[in-house]
Amino acid sequence: MNKLVECVPNFSEGRDQSIIDAISKAIRDTPGCTLLDVDPGKSTNRTVYTFVGCPDSIVNGAINATKVAFKLIDMTKHHGEHPRMGALDVCPFVPVRNVTMEECVNCSKEFGKRISEEIGVPIFLYEEASTQSYRKQLKQIRQGEYEGLEEKLKDEKWKPDFGPAKFIPSYGASVTGARSFLIAYNVNILGTKEQAHRIALNVREAGRSENEPGRLKFLKGIGWYVDEYKLAQVSMNLDNYRETGVHTVFEECSKDARELNLGVAGSEIVGLVPLEAILMAADYYIAKENLFIIDEGLKVRLAIERLGLSSCSFFDPKKRIIDYMVQEDLSITEPLASMSVRGFVELLGSRTPAPGGGSASALIAAMGAGLGAMTGWMTFGKKKFEALDSIMRELLPPLDKAMRDLIPFIDADTNAFNDYIKAMGTPKGPQRDAAMDKALKQAINVPLSTMRISNTCWNPLLKMAQYGNLASKSDLEVGCKSLETGIWGAHRNVTINLLDCKDAQFIENTTKEANEILKNAQESLQKVLEILSNRKE
Repeated sequence: MNKLVECVPNFSEGRDQSIIDAISKAIRDTPGCTLLDVDPGKSTNRTVYTFVGCPDSIVNGAINATKVAFKLIDMTKHHGEHPRMGALDVCPFVPVRNVTMEECVNCSKEFGKRISEEIGVPIFLYEEASTQSYRKQLKQIRQGEYEGLEEKLKDEKWKPDFGPAKFIPSYGASVTGARSFLIAYNVNILGTKEQAHRIALNVREAGRSENEPGRLKFLKGIGWYVDEYKLAQVSMNLDNYRETGVHTVFEECSKDARELNLGVAGSEIVGLVPLEAILMAADYYIAKENLFIIDEGLKVRLAIERLGLSSCSFFDPKKRIIDYMVQEDLSITEPLASMSVRGFVELLGSRTPAPGGGSASALIAAMGAGLGAMTGWMTFGKKKFEALDSIMRELLPPLDKAMRDLIPFIDADTNAFNDYIKAMGTPKGPQRDAAMDKALKQAINVPLSTMRISNTCWNPLLKMAQYGNLASKSDLEVGCKSLETGIWGAHRNVTINLLDCKDAQFIENTTKEANEILKNAQESLQKVLEILSNRKE
């Protein structure tokens, strides 16, 4: 899946709809950016935008939006309840999918550098992008706000990270950086505001004081009463859901509520949430309750039910989980794997060098893993094989995962071939040599990865041969032969591409690994067939 970064710029305008819309348009019109939410506040005179895109697109979107704000927002006339220091007050970049915090730090630095050069404004780095402890938190940098900025910029220790140390009255200054995905999360308590706040003091990291810290790291929280819902809430921000998950917060709040003889009526997520956070909650309850759920959709449903996320308003995964709101179009990112069986086979037989044996091998291997999983599903859950449920719970997940992991390699192999052909077409010289070497190694590593993933199937398949439903004997035999064939085909692609490689150490290491995997596949296939041949009803 493609890299996905979230950007949440806060602009100092929440009342003039024409300005709010102009900034929205600048984001929407940026190729590769998807605007998910626009949340204006009249009392704060501030609008929070949420949009996503790949690292390059997300920076361009932030720059385009800031240029509009620079033209249209006049900070000399700005008044609002929320602290602020510039037309663009703060612009965090947040990793969502297949992207590291370091990459988001680079996004913030590129944004700061480019926008300061293009419109000449001071930019400060914060959170993960800042290396100075006294100016790492937003509240540290924003102290004194817009009104105190002119004097602040005269102090050498408050020299901006990018741009001039100069007060620009109409704009002010901006803060950018990288942080973890912030989840706004409330647990519903059938009690009073005071009781909810007592729970908040117990669980939030700051606790009651420095001498009485709370139990959960990266958690902020207070208690309040919501007239609309007619209940109290422990209202919290999860600053790092990977360290302190939504499920952990819910369980800890529920524990304290029980000790106070209070009822818990579910919870709510305010705004958007990453799929990973929901799946982490699902995995917790699956382990806690000894459930067996592989399907992602069912995992999401379990998390919604256990956390009571629809208790205040309906939690629609398609509108609340950020990954689902910006799902990739597989017909674009994986065109071969998205084709009909007929279409793919006919394309294989057409007058074109790709897709070829590498893509076919990935598909054959995926089908092999799939048939192994099918045998497990034809065994699991049947009363006749109830004694085997624990074994099937062990064997099904790795086979299902391998099947799903192999599918993208149908396209990856063809893409690697096309990249190599493209590199060959560049003008001769050192750059061409480097590009060809990189592309060739990728054309080797893709089928090698097909072999590696396929190789993980043999242990569960050997055990499946011992315990699986014998009514699916021929399906498992076909599956194992398909897996071995897929590995053999990928091995042929690795071998033929190594002939053009000039890196001796790479050739030696790759050849050794590929040969070992092929040997294991051939031996494992024979073992599976022998086990099945000797089994009796």
